[in-house]
Formats: sequence, structure tokens, C-alpha cells
Amino acid sequence: MTLLLSAWTIGLILSLLAMGVYISYRVFKFADITADGSITLGAAVAASLLTSGVNPVAASIAAFAAGCIAGMVTGVLHTRFRINQLLSGILVMTALYSINLHVMGSSNVPLLSVTTITTYAQNLGRWMTGHDSATFLGWPVSARDAGSLLLVLAIVTVVALVAWLFFNTSLGSAMRASGDNEQMIRALGVSVENMIVLGLCVSNGLVAFAGALLAQYQGFADVQMGIGMIVWGLASVIIGRALIGTDSVGAALTGTIMGSVLFRLIIAVALRWGLNPNDLKLVTAIFVFGALVLPTAMQKVRRHAAAA
Repeated sequence: MTLLLSAWTIGLILSLLAMGVYISYRVFKFADITADGSITLGAAVAASLLTSGVNPVAASIAAFAAGCIAGMVTGVLHTRFRINQLLSGILVMTALYSINLHVMGSSNVPLLSVTTITTYAQNLGRWMTGHDSATFLGWPVSARDAGSLLLVLAIVTVVALVAWLFFNTSLGSAMRASGDNEQMIRALGVSVENMIVLGLCVSNGLVAFAGALLAQYQGFADVQMGIGMIVWGLASVIIGRALIGTDSVGAALTGTIMGSVLFRLIIAVALRWGLNPNDLKLVTAIFVFGALVLPTAMQKVRRHAAAA
């Protein structure tokens, strides 16, 4: 049960990363590699502030702001300096590695002895159960695990709701239109460049916020924790698209969250069945490859069957 609750909680935390990738990848068709550095930046900023005695909520908000700045830099490199999408993301991601080391002061910062969001979650779990542990369906459940799942679920729900409301405003609609039909939105007098910069700001802000929550849940921030996270985000978005089958904003956000949780559960089951942790990134890449190729292959099979 502990493994299941942990998988759900981490899946929900990383759904914030997936929502950020959804904005850059689905809305703007922007392959933003910055996410690999932004998630570590969020963890680094939050860890540094937490160890200095800053309130966990304020530290998490500061991590979001730091991610916004990273996304803005990527956007400016692409829109103002005309650097290729992929290269602009790689440049910022590479620079963030050194920046994250400077922010943390070392390659790893433990958070077990400081007050974090998880501390609040544990207190919530104790308040609900009255003890440090409880029994659910015959399985022992710690107050920390139960409280963390509920608190993270609440945070993700609020963020998704805010994102849905934002994308239904005039500004949010302009952002979506910039990704769908650049020529039309330019004809209406909207700056596509500004929309891209704003979109990447929000995208990487969410990614960094996910990093801050992940560091607090795991009890440490590490400079290597962001490697390959863009693949996780893409996998969640692709799985969510397959599950929902529609491009409406609300359904897409819901599908992205579902995709992240489902993907984490699949990984947890694979680890439970003996998957070598060293092969985790390889399996993730293979899974994403299959998710990308399978829909096209299925369409070809249907066309051949219909022709026959």
C-alpha cells in the first residue's frame, strides 16, 4: 500500500511537470528541453530557502518564479535572437546545471530536518486519523503517506482549475490561437513572440513548482534529478491524449494528469516486478517511443483492412 500511495503521490506531483510540457509541446508545438533544468532549479531554490528557514509555501512560490525566469530566457533566445527552439532550450538547460549547483551550494541538499510541505501533510494525516498510522482495506497506511496524497491532490486540482480558467480568458485564448494559427493571430494584431515567451514562462514555472514539491516529498534536492524528465512529461501528455481522445482544454489537462499518474503506476509495478532501477530511463524512452508509434501503426492497419 505504501508503494501504491507513493506512486500516486509522485504521479500527481509530476502531473504539474506534464501540464507544463503540455503548454509548450501541445499549445505552442515547442520542443522545450529547458524542463530538464527547470525541475532541478525549482528543487534547488526551494531546498536553499527551506534550509534558510523560509516558509515552505513561500519557498515553493519562489521556485515557480525561478522557473518562469528560466522559461522567459528560453523564449527570448528563440523569439528575439532567432535561435532554434531545440538549441535555445539546450542552452538554458546547460546553463541551469551550473546555476543549480551555485543555488544549492553542493550537489545534494537534504531536507529531512527542516519543515516542508510534507510536514504539513503529515500533520494533516495525523489530524485525520488521530495517529501516526491507520488501516485502509486491511493495509497499514502512515499519516505521512495519506496526508501527502490528499494535499498533493488538492494542489494539483487547484492548479489544473486555475490553468483551465486561464486558458478560457482572452489572453489564454490568444496563447492557444498563437500555437494553432500563427498567421491569423498576427493579422489580429497579437504578438506571437510575446505569447510564446509568456507560454514558456508559465510552462517552466509549473515544471519548477513540480520540482519544489518533489524535493520536499522525497526529502532532498539533487542536481541530477532533472535528467530525462522531459521524456516523462511527453509520455504523460501522449498517454493523456490517448485516454481522452479530445483536444479541449479541460479534457486535455485532465488527461495529462491521468497520464502522469498512470505512467508512474506502470513504472512502480515494473520496479516491483524486479526492473533494475538503472534501466528506468531506458524503459521510459522505449515506452514513449511505443506511445508515439502505436497510434500511427494502428491507423495504417485500419486503412489496409478497410481497403481489403
